[in-house]
Amino acid sequence: QDYYGKELQKSEDLKTNACITSARPLPKMVKDALEHIHEEVLARYYGCGLVIPECLSSCQILDLGSGSGRDCYLLSQLVGEQGHVTGIDMTEGQVEVAKKHIAYHMDKFGYRKPNVEFFHGYMEKLGDVGLADESYDIIVSNCVVNLAPDKRAVLQEAFRVLKPGGEMYFSDIYASQRLSETIRKHRVLWGECLAGALYWRDLYSIAEEVGFSPPCLVTASPITIGNKELEAIVGDCRFVSATFRLFKVPGGSWAGPGQVIYNGGIVGHERELVFDANFTFKEGEVVDVDAEMAAILQSSRFAEEFLIRAGGANAAALQGCC
Repeated sequence: QDYYGKELQKSEDLKTNACITSARPLPKMVKDALEHIHEEVLARYYGCGLVIPECLSSCQILDLGSGSGRDCYLLSQLVGEQGHVTGIDMTEGQVEVAKKHIAYHMDKFGYRKPNVEFFHGYMEKLGDVGLADESYDIIVSNCVVNLAPDKRAVLQEAFRVLKPGGEMYFSDIYASQRLSETIRKHRVLWGECLAGALYWRDLYSIAEEVGFSPPCLVTASPITIGNKELEAIVGDCRFVSATFRLFKVPGGSWAGPGQVIYNGGIVGHERELVFDANFTFKEGEVVDVDAEMAAILQSSRFAEEFLIRAGGANAAALQGCC
């Protein structure tokens, strides 16, 4: 709270590039939407990667660790007036910045009533601000799960508030090994999102324990610290900024491998949908998928965008890892 509320006044004050690593080029519709966002919201933003999934029209979205509200105001434009975006953050100063600009953005977007709201609270305790079971289609989170001491509680709560078939699409920092106590207690490394980084294999086990489908890796890029003193403390540990998708797949939704055909109906992704590091779906092309991917597509908001049938020549079980 102190680091993001008082110590950092703008994104240039960050000491490593962990929070400003962008995973891939921004689609045109996202670039255009960014141009409508208030400059104070942009300046007080400390996210990493890109947490704007596809197929968002009319969705109910929750942003964990929404900070000054940049992603919420971006998503507000992409879900449209019928959709809704909720942001929650533990830093009161950041929530105040976000709330202050609601009227400005609704006017800018031409909306009659606000489709965004912001809460001051903790992502480990979403019930404390009144977020109900199965109330969101999508959860996004941009480089903040590492700041929560109890990652399992965050994923447990995310699973609870997602609707069946819902998705958690989030970027975060991951480590090549479990971190020592010295690193984990280092104030600047914690604030810079490195000391709280999860060993990437632990994400897979926690996600499974909580009930999510196995994580789908979307993108990953290495982080350079570029500060001799901090590098010495970190030693041979390596860090990446990675974006994953986790789905709340209802039990018994799909039994085996399948073949899928993408219909090209998602705005901005008409010719091909790069779903994750393993699967790219081109319009009209038959793709063999494993049972997990078949279940994800069939039970989620993507179901209407695909023709899905049983079978598949040799749908290998693919594993994405950092």
